Amino acid sequence: DPRLLDESAAVMAAFFAAGGTMIDSSPMYGSSQDVVGYSLEKLGATGRVFSADKVWTSEGDRGAEQIARSARLWGVPRFDLMQVHNLLAWRDHLESLFAMKAAGDLRYVGITTSESRRHDLFEEVMRSQPLDAIQVTYNILDREVEERILPLARERGMAVIVNRPFRQGALTRRLAREPLPDWAGEIGAKSWAQVILKFILSHPAVTVAIPATTRVDHVRENVAAAAEPLPDDAMRQRMSAYVRDL
Repeated sequence: DPRLLDESAAVMAAFFAAGGTMIDSSPMYGSSQDVVGYSLEKLGATGRVFSADKVWTSEGDRGAEQIARSARLWGVPRFDLMQVHNLLAWRDHLESLFAMKAAGDLRYVGITTSESRRHDLFEEVMRSQPLDAIQVTYNILDREVEERILPLARERGMAVIVNRPFRQGALTRRLAREPLPDWAGEIGAKSWAQVILKFILSHPAVTVAIPATTRVDHVRENVAAAAEPLPDDAMRQRMSAYVRDL
């Protein structure tokens, strides 16, 4: 749909204008890669994006083919970050990705999960492999990764990408029925989305959050949440308790 493609390009233009750089996709996200490629070309922004994608196939020997196709769809010569999606065939794929990195065909290597049932294996891979980045689910209510995953990432110098910060919209929809608390002003938050993102970004292990959006106003709001002030530990605990009680 040409109209929807151009709307997505407008969202990406606002993202770059606000100082954003990283875009994350996957072969499993429908037409996402096509849309990203279309928008980057339209905006002339291929050289401005930090490109993060995933390898997602159970056949280890098909990974290179899939990555090459993803790069063609994006229109990038190489990816900045390639991640093994949900640890699918992770041994084979990590071997290939580390070889690509050594050859200069890839900058960084990572793994992802969005399910807590995989955390034990996730931690095992983090301890045994020289990863550059991990991607996990984390937000003001879903805090399990604070126990072992985030401290381990700091210890091993791994970047942390946070997915599903809004529980795919369910959290912000629920909180929209509640007035913004007075303490939100203390951290410079003007919306519930900014409260949630500031909570996430203030964790010392977190590098970036990836809230999906199709709206220009939302992308500006999301990027602005990275600005100071960010909550300290005492405020973080207050924030989490407040939302949990709601």
